[in-house]
Amino acid sequence: MGLADRNYGHGHYRAAGGYSHLTPVVKWLIIINLAVFFADILLFDERLIHWGRFTMHSALGQGRVWEFFTFQFLHGSVLHVVFNMLGLFFFGPWAERWWGARKFLAFYLLCGAAGAAFYTLLAWLGILQPPPGAPPLDFMPLVGASAGIYGILVGVAVIAPDLRVMLYFPPIELSMRQLAIAVLALAAGTVVLGLGDNAGGEAGHLGGAILGFLLMRRPDLLRWAQGDAAGVEIIRPRAFGRRPEAKLRPRTEIDLQAQAEVDRILDKISQQGFQSLTAAERDLLQQIAKSQPPAP
Repeated sequence: MGLADRNYGHGHYRAAGGYSHLTPVVKWLIIINLAVFFADILLFDERLIHWGRFTMHSALGQGRVWEFFTFQFLHGSVLHVVFNMLGLFFFGPWAERWWGARKFLAFYLLCGAAGAAFYTLLAWLGILQPPPGAPPLDFMPLVGASAGIYGILVGVAVIAPDLRVMLYFPPIELSMRQLAIAVLALAAGTVVLGLGDNAGGEAGHLGGAILGFLLMRRPDLLRWAQGDAAGVEIIRPRAFGRRPEAKLRPRTEIDLQAQAEVDRILDKISQQGFQSLTAAERDLLQQIAKSQPPAP
C-alpha cells in the first residue's frame, strides 16, 4: 500500500499536513530486518530463524525470554519481509516523529512483544487452535515484524485519523481510521472464527495493535525511555510538518525569523518527538497551521 499524494520529485508527501522522508530508527529497522533475512538464507542456513523464533515452549518453558524480541527480526519468506518493511516504510516515520527516536524504538519493540504475549494468552484460553495436521500451539513458531507494525498503524490512526491512504489492491482510498478498523476487524474475525491457517499470526497482530493504542492514550508509560520529568498529552497535528511553499515575492525580516523558528521546532520534533515541545512552541505551530491554506 502507498500513501496518497506522494510527491516523488521532492522526496516527501503532503497528506494531513505532514512530510515523510525516512526517519533514522525506521531506516535502521528496515536495514536490520533485510540483512538478517538474507544473511540467514545465504550464510547461516536458516539457523538464525530456528534460534530466535518465538514458541511458547521455548520462550516460557525453557526461559528463552529473548524470543519475545528476536522473533520480530525474523521472516519466513521474501514476500513476508518485503510487505512488512513496506508497512514500516510508509507508516513508521509518522510514529517516530511523534514519539522521538528512543521512545519510538521502545514503542515498536514492546508492541511486537505484546503480539507474542497476546498469542500466548489466547492459546492458553483455548481460543486459538492449531490448524489440522499442525503441531501443538506450544511448539508453533511465531516470526515477523507485523505485531510492531500493527502497533504503528494504530498509532498513526490516533495521530492523524484523517490521513488518506491509497491501497494498491484493491485500488481504493481510505482514511487511516478506516484502514485501522478494517485490518483489525479482519484480524479479529480470523481469530474468532478460526479461518485459514494464520489465526496465530492474526492474534499477534491484535496484541500489537492493542498495546499500541494503550500507549498512544497513555504516552507517559514510556517516560522511562527518555527520562521525561513532566507529563505529556496527545496532540493531533494538522500541519506541523508543512513548510510554506516558495512565493515569488519579497520576504520580510519577520517572515524569515518566523520561518527559522519553525524550522528549529521541526528539527526538534524530528529528533525528540512532538511531546518534547514547550507550550509556547506548540502555540506557535498551531498559529502557523491555522494561517496556512489547506493543501490541494
